Amino acid sequence: MASDANARILRSFLDYLRVERGSAKLTIAAYASDLAQFASFLEKRRLALDAARREDVREFVQELFSNSLDGRSVGRKLSAIRHLYRHLLLDGKIGKDPTLNIDLPKQWKVLPKALSRGEVKAMLGERRLMESSPRKETPRAQSLQLRDRAMLELLYGGGVRVSEVADARLEDLKLEMGYILVRGKGDKERMVPLGVPAQQALQRYLQNGREALTRLKTKATKSSPLLFVGSGGRRLTRQRLWQLVSQAGVASGLAAGRHVSPHMLRHSCATHMVENGADLRTVQTILGHADISTTQIYTHVALDRLKSVYAKHHPRAKAKS
Repeated sequence: MASDANARILRSFLDYLRVERGSAKLTIAAYASDLAQFASFLEKRRLALDAARREDVREFVQELFSNSLDGRSVGRKLSAIRHLYRHLLLDGKIGKDPTLNIDLPKQWKVLPKALSRGEVKAMLGERRLMESSPRKETPRAQSLQLRDRAMLELLYGGGVRVSEVADARLEDLKLEMGYILVRGKGDKERMVPLGVPAQQALQRYLQNGREALTRLKTKATKSSPLLFVGSGGRRLTRQRLWQLVSQAGVASGLAAGRHVSPHMLRHSCATHMVENGADLRTVQTILGHADISTTQIYTHVALDRLKSVYAKHHPRAKAKS
């Protein structure tokens, strides 16, 4: 049956991602979800994955759009399908790649959302700390504010992913040298430089905040090796970090029509660096992009700003009335 064949093919491909590619768990889970959806589509046609044709892939994409799925999500699913068939082709399981000549429509090229420098300044201002708990001048409340401020500075100053913040360890932080060792996708390590505000915020958190949070632990519990912890030394989940950043946006007055996320701070970091003249290779290294093509999207962001500044200030930018 097609379903049995598809299950075998997917297991083999996911094992390849896990063992040979060393892909992260979240990446593998995303591939599994997207490919299972495509396999289910094919099974309705009584087809196995290794028997799919180009028309099947095209019609699957059209069905996704008809279900009002946004272009970026469709592009991600198509990318997963491409990787599967590239693997099957190289492994000799199929003779032709059904994803060839299926281009991404222009509307899939969605520019990342970034905050303006003024908006970032409002979030990171000295008195714009996150309201993690009701405003009380207690040691716990002060510790949470110091932690949250340090996390904000790291997310924007280093352009790190939310999972990288959640997984950051004390031993990875090299404040005296001005950088943090980050473990990104596929367990790849990179050194991310830290600006002075980030270093200062992290120093204050380590000196006056983290110990107060960890000392609430029970004696039977081992000390946490993680850099950022919750009350009682508990691990912070990715979902909790998203919530904290969203609260920071609300506290700084950015709530109206804008949902601030950790990813938005990462995009803001890259966008502002490119706008200030940073070369793409440097930005690629800091962000941990495996492919320079991922980083090149920020040239479009910078170009948009260039055009808007030109239109605003050049005397010949507008037609004479």
